[in-house]
Amino acid sequence: MLKSLSGRLLILTTIFVMLAEVLIFVPSIARFREEYMMNRLERAQIASLTLLASDMIDPELEAELLRTAQVFNVVLRRDRIRQLALSSPMSQTIKETYDLRDASAWVLIRDAFHQLAETEPGVIRVIGAPVQDAGLLIEITMEAGSLRTAMIDYGIRILVLSAAISMITAFLLFLTMRAFLLKPIKGVVGHMQNYALAPEDARRIISPSAGVTEVREAEEALMKLETELTQALRQKERLAQLGQAVSKISHDLRNILTSAQLFTDRIEMSEDPTVKRMAPKLVSSITRAVHLCESTLAFGRAEEPSPTLTVTPLLRIVDDVVDSERLAINGADLTFTCDVPQDLHVRADPEHLFRVLANLVRNARQAIIATGKSGEIIVAASEQAGDWVIRVSDNGPGLPPKAREHLFTAFKGGARKGGSGLGLAIAAELVRGHGGTLKLSETSASGTVFIVTLPKGDGSF
Repeated sequence: MLKSLSGRLLILTTIFVMLAEVLIFVPSIARFREEYMMNRLERAQIASLTLLASDMIDPELEAELLRTAQVFNVVLRRDRIRQLALSSPMSQTIKETYDLRDASAWVLIRDAFHQLAETEPGVIRVIGAPVQDAGLLIEITMEAGSLRTAMIDYGIRILVLSAAISMITAFLLFLTMRAFLLKPIKGVVGHMQNYALAPEDARRIISPSAGVTEVREAEEALMKLETELTQALRQKERLAQLGQAVSKISHDLRNILTSAQLFTDRIEMSEDPTVKRMAPKLVSSITRAVHLCESTLAFGRAEEPSPTLTVTPLLRIVDDVVDSERLAINGADLTFTCDVPQDLHVRADPEHLFRVLANLVRNARQAIIATGKSGEIIVAASEQAGDWVIRVSDNGPGLPPKAREHLFTAFKGGARKGGSGLGLAIAAELVRGHGGTLKLSETSASGTVFIVTLPKGDGSF
């Protein structure tokens, strides 16, 4: 009970209401004491009117008047003359004198608690102003014990009433908070527990329904989180299935390419000039394909293998990429321009860098050919103080807005119909493996520019 939010809310509400009642009790008890003494002054003033009506009254009547007023003596001051109106013998001396004329709230509160703390019996003198301006002053003596007893009785009634009000208020507030806050929170917790049983099931995603603004905002945030998580889990499942399929295909494709590699060894022995010129490129392409299949199988087991950094001439890699892409233009009006210095060497994994540039150039080629217009792809490179910069640009149609949103996300960044969106994701991952960056510099209806930045590191070759 004490650990639950509802239990703590009930207890805290009771405590705070009791605290408020205590703050009310302090001035209340002082006010009760003032009214009690003022009542005695009024009674004494009424009793003294008998003396004004007749100079001589019967002693028994005087005693009855004093008993009725619950005082010992009554002193009136009229026309600056102090006159003992009524009197009776007192068994005790006067302990305290209290003047109620123009007494401040602080003085009344102080005197009230002083009165409660005083346990010894005694007599007190009370001074006040007569009602209806029937004189300048009225002074009475009365028993202090009866006043203290009345104050204690009143205080007990106030405390009991305060406790009852506190419990009723706390209970009503508890019911209200339970209906408007605790119940919706429990509903959100229940939705979370239900969703956790099968997070892939979109039917278990919470639908915001709370009337309280804060709880509804929490439900909306939870719905967004659950929706993204469900999509991520589905994507992960699809990726796992795709990974298994790719691994199987790569395994068989590697075996086929290995056989083709054996045939190319014999082709290289041909005396035909054209064959001699094309055979090395064919061997190189098949070798890269075999390595790619092996890397894919390794990735299916763990992750993309780390790059093996070597110093290599960049122009050779770019030429291989361009030669491969020229074979795939199928007569389209497309030109390739290579603006890479002959002596520019980079420290990178040649196979990884080939795949990066091949993906960028292939995407550009496919985009331009899809328009049916002529185009140009430019691969340029430069060396800067701390890194090498490779720029792949084209004058194609540019990337659509949807492709820009998830450009480097697998299966989401595809720019053409039928594309998987894997090319740029793979390229970005390979560049990150070198400690570099791949970014989209610009894209518009006049073309697209990608920039690959490879850090030099310590600069030693």
